[in-house]
Amino acid sequence: MAQTLSRRSSSRWDELFISYRFRDSLKESLRLEGEALFRIISEPNLLSRLLQGCIANQSLRQAHQLHAFIITSGAASDRFTCNHLLNMYAKLRQLPTASALFKIMPRKNIMSSNILLGGFIQNGDLEAARELFDGMPERNVATWNAMVTGMAQYGFNTEGLEYFGGMRRQGFRPDEFGLASALRSCAGLRDIASGQQVHAHAIVCGYETDPCVGSSLAHMYMKCGHVQEGEGVLKVMPVVNVVSCNTIIAGRSQNGDAEGAVDYFSFMRRAGLKPDQVTYVSIISSCSDLGTLAQGQQVHAQAIWSGVDSVLPIRSSLISMYSKCGNLGDSARVFCESDDADRSDLVLWSAMVAAYGFHGRGQEAIKLFEKMIRDGMEPSEVTFLSLLYACCHSGLKDKGMEYFELMSGKYAMQPTLKHYTCVVDLLGRSGCLDEAEALIKSMPVSADGVIWKTLLSACKTHKNAEMAERVAEHVLRLDPEDSASYVLLSNIRATKEKWDDVSELRRCMRERRVRKEPGISWVELKGGQVHQFSTGNSSHPKQKEINRFLDELMGKMRETGYVPDTSTVYHDMEDEEKEFSLAHHSEKLAIAFALLTMPPGAPIRVMKNLRVCDDCHVAIKLISRIADREIVVRDVSRFHHFRGGECSCGDYW
Repeated sequence: MAQTLSRRSSSRWDELFISYRFRDSLKESLRLEGEALFRIISEPNLLSRLLQGCIANQSLRQAHQLHAFIITSGAASDRFTCNHLLNMYAKLRQLPTASALFKIMPRKNIMSSNILLGGFIQNGDLEAARELFDGMPERNVATWNAMVTGMAQYGFNTEGLEYFGGMRRQGFRPDEFGLASALRSCAGLRDIASGQQVHAHAIVCGYETDPCVGSSLAHMYMKCGHVQEGEGVLKVMPVVNVVSCNTIIAGRSQNGDAEGAVDYFSFMRRAGLKPDQVTYVSIISSCSDLGTLAQGQQVHAQAIWSGVDSVLPIRSSLISMYSKCGNLGDSARVFCESDDADRSDLVLWSAMVAAYGFHGRGQEAIKLFEKMIRDGMEPSEVTFLSLLYACCHSGLKDKGMEYFELMSGKYAMQPTLKHYTCVVDLLGRSGCLDEAEALIKSMPVSADGVIWKTLLSACKTHKNAEMAERVAEHVLRLDPEDSASYVLLSNIRATKEKWDDVSELRRCMRERRVRKEPGISWVELKGGQVHQFSTGNSSHPKQKEINRFLDELMGKMRETGYVPDTSTVYHDMEDEEKEFSLAHHSEKLAIAFALLTMPPGAPIRVMKNLRVCDDCHVAIKLISRIADREIVVRDVSRFHHFRGGECSCGDYW
């Protein structure tokens, strides 16, 4: 056999050996004698290929067999072979074995240290990586890159930038991998100043147009809220690809420019680039923010055509998108159509629990949660947050408090500030204002302006002006530029007709340059065309028709007993002016336009950026009965489904 093998060419001999190596076991492959055995020992490249084969097959048994052969053959003295052996154990996650091998290697070099360092980092053992790094007598760019990348990968962004700075101080010139990792750390910290310094290094080193560095630069700028700078980086790249497009779409979406994200998605498709999973997750999220059902359905169809609709992150995004566009039925359908394997995914279940909660379907959210527990799934902090939200918006105080205690009791989870805010909202909506205030003062985490504002809103709902003044002090101290807090306090004072105090508060807003966010509502017509309305703005092309229709509608409503609730207009003006102002709230304008434009029987879906006021809530219930239409309104906190003169929230919102 040995004589036959010796006559073969080297490449043919390699092919024969490699093809046979894992047919039964490596042991069979090593039944060679004479010249064949000598060929293996004398050709380190062949041994390295065999070691790589163990990694590819994730075969620890065969790795041990090959290691034994290396020792018995005498090849263990070869540094090249030992480095590949060390790399094999690191890639197979056998760190104790790799460490032991490293210690006894007779001829280590910097590559040996880098291999073990990479193994520690890939397996998340950063302490061991730091200890090895600190003890290295010699380091190169790859050494420093490994530490910068490892720290960024596991979220230790400050440490990552410190290692990057150390590399520069030691006189090493960073390559594209080190620069990209440092930029990811800047993005994680939202540290624009450090990011700009790394950008300068990239320019000096000539890597500004490198695809990896360019994408990381754009991502950093967008994470820091500098969208134009991020897009500017990508525009000078020599090639536009899916990664750069994804960065722009995600950047626009994350910085509140959902419309811009949708526009760029259209540009990407026109340019002939095929969206991938990352693209679809970002663009579905943008459709959610816009509340544009038709666009969301088109994107869903494109995801199906691309064959990625069954990918778990996309399914979870679709559940959220359909829910936020007012189509809870399609959210449930996407959830139910998931494969059994996918149905064990916690994110998928949490998305569906959140969807029910957003639509005020607290009982359904609870049933889904209980089924999840019965199926043996472990809830996460996000699951509990969605569940508490569902209880809060369905008036299920006792159930909500039960789950809050379950979270910290049975599951030993420490509630975050968001969980406490949800519970304060739950108590506040239920009228337990003193209990809510006591919880804020006793919780182990520091209160922010949002949690105090939540209680301030409850004070307004339950007309507790005394507590409102006390709570407002906390809100305005923690978040002095939040216009909603001033408006809430102003409205509370207005209900008591303290007009001088209201004027004083508005003067304070002017001095601090705090502007009230205008009420905006929008409705989507068939074909995806979106029409936007705002209170006090009469620029819509059909404004005169809308006003006439509203007058007729208000007349029909008065015949049924409707009386405008002018107490919700917090300005010192005549009743007639108040009634006119109420009649032209943005959601009423949007609904009137939809009734004029959309075909009979078609459901109307209106999105609003602020909370629906009491008068509009009463009015829309009446309109749904008079017009015999289903009207779905999404405000800043939840969905309202109006049908036949009733609302799904049960007047609890």
